[in-house]
Amino acid sequence: MTEKEIQIRAGDRPLDCYIAFPEGGPARHPAVVIVHEIFGVDAHMRDVARRFAAEGYIGVAPNLFTGEVQRIMTPANIGLAMQSLAHVPPELRRDPTKFAEFAATQPPERRPVLEAFAKVTSPKAQDGFANDLRAVTQYLRGLPEVDPARVGCVGFCFGGAMTARLATHDPDLRAAVIFYGQNPPLEEVPRIRASVLGLYGGEDKGISDTVPTLAETMQKEGKRFEYHIYPGAKHAFFNDTRSQVYHPESAADAWKRVLAFFGRELRA
Repeated sequence: MTEKEIQIRAGDRPLDCYIAFPEGGPARHPAVVIVHEIFGVDAHMRDVARRFAAEGYIGVAPNLFTGEVQRIMTPANIGLAMQSLAHVPPELRRDPTKFAEFAATQPPERRPVLEAFAKVTSPKAQDGFANDLRAVTQYLRGLPEVDPARVGCVGFCFGGAMTARLATHDPDLRAAVIFYGQNPPLEEVPRIRASVLGLYGGEDKGISDTVPTLAETMQKEGKRFEYHIYPGAKHAFFNDTRSQVYHPESAADAWKRVLAFFGRELRA
């Protein structure tokens, strides 16, 4: 396995990316974009990229927060934000105006990171991030090691929502896996061409309760969507670096489903 730190140009800015290549000869490989949680491209995201490389995929984890946002979104600052958000209803987080009003009521040391949260979760910013991710998929399709017809994406939490957004922006994306991410705008579902798999925690009601609506819309529009909700699993249940939420049984089953899904969609 070969791993590198690279930069990919996305419009007028570079994206820092971690990329892992599998062992093997000159044959072209399928590729998977791994989209990070709110914590950025941390050790967990790099580990996921290496897991895909071990399975014969080229795995690339772009840092969508490259630049100023990353300097604000440190683990310590995110911890402060999580304390503020612990008892905030999910619908407030999804309303940029209400979220900004809430951030203004918080202690001064928490406001910069809460404002960064609001920025990166706004519809305008997420459309921009989706375009950044499309630049990454286009970069991958230009690599001699990649089969350009076999590029997929998987994302976690914030990255799950961004994976869903990418599916509405990239008509050549073959497959997308959403780990406990918010639904894409339902009016954009008709633009999806990729097959989509969703994996959610049963205790993550703010996300999982919205999934049947997505499933209904996908079915109505003739899109390919399958999903599974794990009873007893919390948000971020796949992240084995966070013991307070990691759910080993659900994570193991989810990984099997991901490999089977990508095996069918990207390797067949």
